[in-house]
Amino acid sequence: MYWDDAVIFGLVTVALMITFMVGWVGFVVRDHLRKDERKKP
Repeated sequence: MYWDDAVIFGLVTVALMITFMVGWVGFVVRDHLRKDERKKP
C-alpha cells in the first residue's frame, strides 16, 4: 500500500491536534479540581 506524503502529513496533523486537545482538556480539568480543593475548608 502506497502512502502519499499528503496523507502522512494529514494523519500527523490530526494526531498532533488530538494530542494537544487531550492535553489541554486534562490540564483544565486538573486545574479545576485543584481550585475546588482550595475552596473547601
